[in-house]
Amino acid sequence: MCCIYIFKILKPFDLIVIGAGASGLIAAGRASELGARVLVVERNKVAGRKLLITGKGRCNITNDAEWDEYKKNISPDPKFFRHSYMRFGPANMVELLERLGLETKVERGGRIFPQSDKSLDVVQCLENWAKRNKCEFLFHSKAISLVSDENSVRGVLVQNATESFTLHASNILLAGGGKSYPATGSDGSAYRLAQGVGHSVTQLHPALVPLETQGDIAAKLQGLGLKNVSASLWVNGKKTSEEFGEMIFTHFGLSGPIILTLSRQAAIALRENKQVEISIDLKPALDEKKLDTRLLRDLNENGNKKIVNLIRQWLPATLGEIFLEINAIDSDLQANQMGSLARRNLMLMMKNFRFRISGHRPFKEAIITAGGIPTNEIDPKTMQSKLMKGLFIAGEMLDLDANTGGFNLQIAWSTGWVAGEAATAIKGT
Repeated sequence: MCCIYIFKILKPFDLIVIGAGASGLIAAGRASELGARVLVVERNKVAGRKLLITGKGRCNITNDAEWDEYKKNISPDPKFFRHSYMRFGPANMVELLERLGLETKVERGGRIFPQSDKSLDVVQCLENWAKRNKCEFLFHSKAISLVSDENSVRGVLVQNATESFTLHASNILLAGGGKSYPATGSDGSAYRLAQGVGHSVTQLHPALVPLETQGDIAAKLQGLGLKNVSASLWVNGKKTSEEFGEMIFTHFGLSGPIILTLSRQAAIALRENKQVEISIDLKPALDEKKLDTRLLRDLNENGNKKIVNLIRQWLPATLGEIFLEINAIDSDLQANQMGSLARRNLMLMMKNFRFRISGHRPFKEAIITAGGIPTNEIDPKTMQSKLMKGLFIAGEMLDLDANTGGFNLQIAWSTGWVAGEAATAIKGT
């Protein structure tokens, strides 16, 4: 109670940050570093709950790609993000962390991780940076509504376990996250704060989320991971996109990096009641003619082998058995007894192993939220609202999301940094 009482009687803050996630922490650190009086309001008892689970607990901090690569990986309006990226990009983030004493490393695909492989180190590094610059934190407290006067924010109504009270500030940053992983506190409630002062919110849906399939084939292959395969998304019979890399079969359907990347478009198509399919090319390095030639050669050279043993040269054992079952091929059949039609059917299935998509997993299993505050309601140079003076919005709350590989966290870092600097420039007004 004493802590809350002190907050209530002190003069207004220059900036109140709602949410101690990636964008909130970096905005608070930067603003306080520049001399602003900053308070972070966080509903959890600790900072960075969602940040702690990123990268499977390792924290894929960012991706060292250039802008041309970033804009290919961001939806739906990459141009909005360009200024933030140029102002504070991947190299700036790495430089900041190293200045703060946290070493990083670059892995496959330009993904950058802490040298320690611990997300906690990233969270503590940023939180300690902010605290060293006299930023204050108010945990176990939830923002209920924004306080405004005409077209300017004046403060925020906050509630904890025992009471509600108003904190005053000349600037407010909404950095409360989206709806993915709601158990971390990112339950979508921050959108309502923005809506309360006139902002709109686009349709929200899970992105970077596993897909559910019809039938029991995926379930029979549960746990099988595939590398160096190609997966393409088909909507109403038309191929819309393709990804190369790794995937995994689950008890409900498909997951893994390439499936998660395709999931954004798949989720939108499903919402529009369109037919959605995923086609897996198990042998993307070979066209149909070359693959058929290889199968025929192997059959001729291993004529006395049972087909169930030979097919293991082409596919993982469990997958090979499924292929024989689907094509009604006797597993005890000798290789030299397989006809050309059966061989061709196997070849075509290797190039087009198709699944009808029936749905996607819920927000609690999604890495990121697609949709949010429309970017045309936000100034891309400052992250300040065009509707409400002194209100800033950053991170996952924006209608801006990206593919896996560190791109989403960079959106949070960049927009948070820009917002923190901009709010400091107009502090105390």
